[in-house]
Amino acid sequence: MSNLIVHGGTPLAGRIVPSANKNAVLPILCATLLTREPVRLVGIPETTDVRKILDIFRTLGSEVAVDYARGVLDVRHEATQFDPERHHLPEEMRSSIMLVPGLLARFGVARIENDVQGCTLGVREIDPHVEVMERFGAQVLRRRDALVMRVEGGSERGLKANHHWLDYASVTTTENFVLCAALAEGTSTLMNAASEPHVQEFCRFMTLLGARIEGIGTSRLAVHGVGRLGGGEFRFAEDFHEAVTFMALGAITGGRVAVKNSAPEQFPLIDRTFAKFGVQVVHEGGWSHTVVEGPLRVKPPFTQNILQKVEAAPWPYLPVDLLPIFVALGARAEGSVMFWNKVYEGAMGWTSELSKFGAHAFMADPHRIITFGGKPLAPAEVESPYIIRVAIALLMLAASIPGKSVIKNAAPIRRAHPRFAENIRALGAQIEWVEGD
Repeated sequence: MSNLIVHGGTPLAGRIVPSANKNAVLPILCATLLTREPVRLVGIPETTDVRKILDIFRTLGSEVAVDYARGVLDVRHEATQFDPERHHLPEEMRSSIMLVPGLLARFGVARIENDVQGCTLGVREIDPHVEVMERFGAQVLRRRDALVMRVEGGSERGLKANHHWLDYASVTTTENFVLCAALAEGTSTLMNAASEPHVQEFCRFMTLLGARIEGIGTSRLAVHGVGRLGGGEFRFAEDFHEAVTFMALGAITGGRVAVKNSAPEQFPLIDRTFAKFGVQVVHEGGWSHTVVEGPLRVKPPFTQNILQKVEAAPWPYLPVDLLPIFVALGARAEGSVMFWNKVYEGAMGWTSELSKFGAHAFMADPHRIITFGGKPLAPAEVESPYIIRVAIALLMLAASIPGKSVIKNAAPIRRAHPRFAENIRALGAQIEWVEGD
């Protein structure tokens, strides 16, 4: 177990260049399986999930050369082989399900372990993904320990185009659909497609390889299948999740952290959400920072007798991954806020840990909590569930409180943010990793 020791109470200040968004990096890595040509990725982060996928590539015989210091990855799948009896995808990494379309397209067969999972956000069903594969012509066989998928006639354009309408705008299911459709015969269309910034970045990478995609950034995608995909060089954008995280750290500690941000057009709703806690966001010269005049205070709504509210759902709503960041601000700010996670039913139970700091949060149901902020807070030892942004939210509170706090089981941070502790220390924080029992 990896724990974070935090000596809080220091206003954080400085400049940070965010790393790449893991939710763009992982599907793009999986997409490289669709081509035999060399691909160079610039800005590749050294995270646990990236290392696991690259290990899979090496096991399959792919050429992998990575320089994490420079952030450069060169990969080529020309000699790649796959045997469903010998090669297993990692169960603990949900993104491994996005390797399936590439395996089906290249080898006509793929395998999903029964317990593929990611963060502990509640039930993360694989049924939508299985349904997508079936619609492209894959036959699914359930074994005791895995699902094996096969395309009739094997690889080489064995997947067939289709038209599909998702039950909900799932990011990973949308990406799996595009991965299947890129080399399928004919034109495939997807309704209720996810349109998050990282989905758009993934689609831009696919077009670099030669995929023909219409409707990027909208809820309807049309993918015209091509005979083969090529290679090329792609540079990752900054992760807007990480940008928000560092700006929020500046705000909650009474400091000022500027983050490099080349896409402020994605931030209007995020900026308005910050404003609900008395935090102004300023975008200028390719950088973004927060401004707080005095203590954090919840802005009361004009409608009387209702609570200020933060709702999170698929884009263009406020992203659910950012909700814990604002819960931390709500626990600190004077006033009350209702937070509503409209996606995951298991994502709010961690708020009981806030009480160990002296904060007050009431769980109304599995999707909603209310914070009653402005209470005196004290250092504490808390435990994070296996959810990246929750570990960071607990860290935010600890950083804002003078004294020593411990965030137990903080390892999920390493799944998304390379050099996180080093970056925080550069801003003035006293923080260190320790290995616990």
